[in-house]
Amino acid sequence: MDELRVRAAALVQRHPKDARLRRVGTSRSGLPMWLLSVGHGSRQALVVAGPHANEPVGGATALRLAERALADPRLCEGADATWNLLLCLDPDGARRNEGWLSGPYTLGHYFRHFFRPGFREQPEWLPDGADGAALPETRALLDLQDELRPFFQCSLHGVDVGGGFVELTRELPGLAPRLAHTAARLGIPLELGPYDTLYWPTLGPAVYRIPPPRRADLAAAITEAAVESTWFHPHPYGTVTAVVEAPMWGVRAVGDASPSADADGALRTVSRTLRRDTRLLQALLTRIRPGLGTAADTASLLAPVDDYLLVCPGLADSWDPDTETDDGTHPLPPLDTARLTALRISARRIALRTAGLLHQLVTHAGHDPSGALPDLDRLIDAWCADYHDGYQARWIPVARQVEYQARVVLHAFELAGRRAPLSRPGASTVGTSPAKAEVPFE
Repeated sequence: MDELRVRAAALVQRHPKDARLRRVGTSRSGLPMWLLSVGHGSRQALVVAGPHANEPVGGATALRLAERALADPRLCEGADATWNLLLCLDPDGARRNEGWLSGPYTLGHYFRHFFRPGFREQPEWLPDGADGAALPETRALLDLQDELRPFFQCSLHGVDVGGGFVELTRELPGLAPRLAHTAARLGIPLELGPYDTLYWPTLGPAVYRIPPPRRADLAAAITEAAVESTWFHPHPYGTVTAVVEAPMWGVRAVGDASPSADADGALRTVSRTLRRDTRLLQALLTRIRPGLGTAADTASLLAPVDDYLLVCPGLADSWDPDTETDDGTHPLPPLDTARLTALRISARRIALRTAGLLHQLVTHAGHDPSGALPDLDRLIDAWCADYHDGYQARWIPVARQVEYQARVVLHAFELAGRRAPLSRPGASTVGTSPAKAEVPFE
């Protein structure tokens, strides 16, 4: 967190005429929220880094984008654009992930230090609508959106295990082939059936259309994400929002569109496994909870644990072909190898996150009267080994994650600029031909 601000301030010192840094909000614990702006165009682009606490790549991507916008006049003057880069939307949560950020970059180290707040404390979501938004981080972003009325907004996310993909509130024709080209050049697997987008329209390989928001209960919000959010808040201004997901550990099978030999058998296995894992985790929580106390730190770790354990039984039922549900759940779409792999990864992810948070609850308490820590260590090690050995999950160097995400944002920015008319007479769009458009983005 501190490094982001220092690097942004240094960039402003080097380019005082074209770059500005201002505080646009304050987190719940009093940490500043910084906006780095580059250029003087009349059309505003807004890039939001760090919306999820455990996805740090966006901060480095925001700085990379600022450097490129300062170096390439086509990205500011030529597009009549100003780049506004929010360096971190959840600085409190980002602080709590610093335990794994310096490495070693192993799955076990990551999940033992993983933190992501409960659903109602994630600042992009609007469970009570924009008018009812209570988090100061959310209010700061909403105010910024209303101030800027951006033609383009980008939310920078990270996939811990899997592949890259993009979600859009409006279609951007031509993005899918550019995404595929960039991913191939950088060796980033693309996710052809993310669990998040299971029921969403596909606009092209690894590009998905976010459905219009709706009010939903907590379980639906956690598992479907098509709820009211800051992604859609600037929609009335004509904004197109792109959610750009970059993987930390890549899995090639999430890009395998081949048919599955036994999809129902795979679903039965993943449902049975999730139910078993949930029972194990529930039992561990029951052992751990009496000795935890009531500190604020304990409550913040328990909230996501309770959220995850709440949704697991319903998830297992919705995936099980032998279980009939009457809760309005949609039937699963056809499941190829990519979708089944993504679903298995998601089931394992929710269990690993819960185990990692329980591990932190015990270690932060400073004592383990129930003897749960060895059991948690065994579970985390076994489940991480499943990712590493069973799915061939491999760490992607941070520099490559950043470069991939930055290039995808620039492609989306250029395509969004084509659909939004220039405000300044005589200005020209970025990259007026496909050949020229490739230069600044590749």
